[in-house]
Amino acid sequence: MQKNVIKCNLNLDKTEKIFYIITNNMVATIFLDILFVLYVIAGIGLVLYGFNCYFSIFLFLKNSRANRKSDKENLELFLKNLDFDKLPKVTTQLPVFNEGTCVERLIESVCTMDYPKHLHEIQVLDDSTDDCIKISERKVAEMREKGYNITLIHRTNRKDYKAGALKEGMEKCNGEFLAIFDADFVPGKNFLMHTVPFMVMDEKIGLVQGRWGHLNRGESGLTLAQSIGIDGHFVIEQSARSWGGLFMNFNGTAGIWRRKAIDDAGGWEGDTLTEDMDLSYRSQLAGWKMKFVFDVIVPAELPADINAFKSQQYRWAKGSIQTAVKDLPRVFASKVSLKVKFQSFMHTTHYSIHPLMLFTALSAFPLLAFGHSKFGNIPMWVFFALFVTIALAAVAPSTLYFVAQKFSGSIGWRKRMAALPLLMSLGVGIAVSNTCAVLSAIFGRKSPFIRTPKQGGAVRIKKFRQKFPKIALIELFVGVYCIFGLLEYIDARVFLIGPFLALYAVGFLAVGVLSVLHYMSNMSGEAS
Repeated sequence: MQKNVIKCNLNLDKTEKIFYIITNNMVATIFLDILFVLYVIAGIGLVLYGFNCYFSIFLFLKNSRANRKSDKENLELFLKNLDFDKLPKVTTQLPVFNEGTCVERLIESVCTMDYPKHLHEIQVLDDSTDDCIKISERKVAEMREKGYNITLIHRTNRKDYKAGALKEGMEKCNGEFLAIFDADFVPGKNFLMHTVPFMVMDEKIGLVQGRWGHLNRGESGLTLAQSIGIDGHFVIEQSARSWGGLFMNFNGTAGIWRRKAIDDAGGWEGDTLTEDMDLSYRSQLAGWKMKFVFDVIVPAELPADINAFKSQQYRWAKGSIQTAVKDLPRVFASKVSLKVKFQSFMHTTHYSIHPLMLFTALSAFPLLAFGHSKFGNIPMWVFFALFVTIALAAVAPSTLYFVAQKFSGSIGWRKRMAALPLLMSLGVGIAVSNTCAVLSAIFGRKSPFIRTPKQGGAVRIKKFRQKFPKIALIELFVGVYCIFGLLEYIDARVFLIGPFLALYAVGFLAVGVLSVLHYMSNMSGEAS
């Protein structure tokens, strides 16, 4: 009997033979079963994060008009009855590291903010190891001669990186409130006068966070796509969290802290790469409120190099997961509502979508090639319901970006939506890099705080020395791998998975190719 089976199988083509061997091997069958279960779990995770976008949109639309109107009226009333002598002392901290191209612009914009000079202290926290420190020294001396209360603090070590610099600055400052700006930001003159009043009016507010704007949105397709993604975070997500009574986070810049809120939280700590998010959660667990001011916009520079963008995303992804590991147990053990606990989990673990996407991309091919019978056994009505659910979850982020652009208040938002496909490709393509970040955080691997290079006000584009992006080779491999999965999908007629594999293939290949091209461009710039 066994001989007859083998003889019969000799008539099969090569692909069918491989399929027969695998599907009739118990170990392989168990492996495919496990892979299918994990695939379903990953899909559920992606659906959950996708549908949470709709919840954020709902909270934004529900609360936007009332909250913005209330903020405007309260601010106008406060400024109308303002006694300048009763304003609190404010310290503005400017953490800088090797950012000579934009530190002068930053110092000038902060010094010219409308706030009484005798109540406004400015600290340039410069940890630079290059010529940036000389630029800072010269500019600080210049502004001090003009009557500004400005000092330079230069550390010879980078202990705890940005968190360490801010902590040392706090030990030497006099302000009741502390505004913080990164080097690539250009705050407007009214920033303090449009944020400090909210903290004076409500003593329970520990942080007021402004909205990020964009200095170089139209520089390239890459910067345009990033601007849409950042608008989605600030216009919708930060608004939804603040107005919906959920935990929100300080974004590391363009915000102002109440000193007591920092002290009550235990101060700045450098054990995560997102010290801003960590401090925010600890402060809210200590009873302080966070406020997002929608109409206070602080423009900043977007990374024009995709490798710099990936480095920034890696830091944010790893830091967020580090914060989740560190702070979520405290959140779950606290007395906050179940809604706040669930949304805190969704917030701090958001970057988990990247390993989930990467896993579904890698597992689709073997499941389609050797386990497609599992899909074929799904009843048609269940298959249709799954397709609709996954499709709705897949378009949720795009819907969020669309609503964010519509309500952002900036001109030309309809034309900008043409860059949405590029943003989707970027979001998929960085999944390899961000998966490494997530796993690094989970397994407790330490890594340095790597700054994102900025062009600043330089007329000529400055090239930044960088290592060859080896991870781009993995991205290219995964992109090609997804093409094989897509071809298998076409052969198997599994319509539920094909469009996602097509997007995965485009995303990974696009990011991989761009990474190599931008690296080569930087190298040629250095050589010239």
